[in-house]
Amino acid sequence: MNDLEKKEIWNLITTRGDFLKGKLKDDPRHPLGRNSYAHICSLIVSKFGCSYKEVKSNKVLELKRFISEINE
Repeated sequence: MNDLEKKEIWNLITTRGDFLKGKLKDDPRHPLGRNSYAHICSLIVSKFGCSYKEVKSNKVLELKRFISEINE
């Protein structure tokens, strides 16, 4: 993935993270509330097996779709 794609993906992550703020279920391991950006990044690692920066260019469209479909 090139730098432009990385910036675009991070922008999507922050936009979706802002949408999820306050909507994630409470967890006793996070007494101050859950970090929605970290939540999205951990879902990406679970799905793609790597961080968003390491996703191959041919998977960028799939990654964008995946991020846009995260609701909780």
